[in-house]
Amino acid sequence: MKELYKNRVWLLMVLPGTIWFLLFSYLPMFGTVIAFKNFRYDPNGFFSSIFNSEWVGFDNFKFLFSTNDAFVITRNTVLYNAIFIILGLILGVGIAIVLSELANKKLSKVYQTGMLFPHFLSWVVVSYFVYTFLSADRGLINNLLEWFGGHPISWYNQSKYWPFILVIVNMWKGVGYGSIVYLAAIVGIDRTYYEAAMIDGATKWKQIRHVTIPMITPLIVILTILNVGKIFNSDFGLFYQVPRDSGPLFSTTNVIDTFVYRGLTTMGDIGMSTAAGLYQSAVGFILVLLTNYIVKKIDKEYALF
Repeated sequence: MKELYKNRVWLLMVLPGTIWFLLFSYLPMFGTVIAFKNFRYDPNGFFSSIFNSEWVGFDNFKFLFSTNDAFVITRNTVLYNAIFIILGLILGVGIAIVLSELANKKLSKVYQTGMLFPHFLSWVVVSYFVYTFLSADRGLINNLLEWFGGHPISWYNQSKYWPFILVIVNMWKGVGYGSIVYLAAIVGIDRTYYEAAMIDGATKWKQIRHVTIPMITPLIVILTILNVGKIFNSDFGLFYQVPRDSGPLFSTTNVIDTFVYRGLTTMGDIGMSTAAGLYQSAVGFILVLLTNYIVKKIDKEYALF
């Protein structure tokens, strides 16, 4: 009790976050039982609906993976997130290094603000931005193609272009925000390391290679492990709003989250939706443990736990 009283200020600081996790992360875990039931709404309330629904075991999971789209949505989810992790890491670290090396700090803050701004735009707004470029009749890109003598492209009916479009849009929106953590870590590096490197005759590139990157490597590893844990979760807005829910694009834009949403809205299958969410969380947890185990085998100091 004495230790609790001694650290009461710090405990009060973490109390709001603890309450948030209890209400929105731990208490909802009770609802995962719906994944194993044929959920039917009961007028007596939500809990009565859960207890009175028929127990069906793994039938909801079987339904999820017995569809023809099971391979497509799993492939799209994993490959897109793998690309996002790799490019996000490279661009995030690169931008953070460039911003930290700018001599004019006021200009650096302007650049940082400009790159951070897209993160605060909703995907609905971003989808309209993208539409102004890709509209079949009035889109900027089609107008440029016609001006150079080319033929307009029906972007929302041809799926082959969308892997590139989605990656570009996601990087544009998120890379500025992703670079903040790396920039904060770089700013916190002791400047004496750089002074010692300059005395030894190290160029700016060698300082980045032998001082900056090694010093932020533990942070890079930790964030990468956490991102690997979310590789089965997709940004719903990116894959639903930006392609404007266009059917011809489903082969390259349909992921687990959008598939579940369409199944829920068209069939009202709450059990299958819960099963998909539980599947994503379980696989993500396993991937975090596996990735951390591999990192620990390579270097224990870089492991998450």
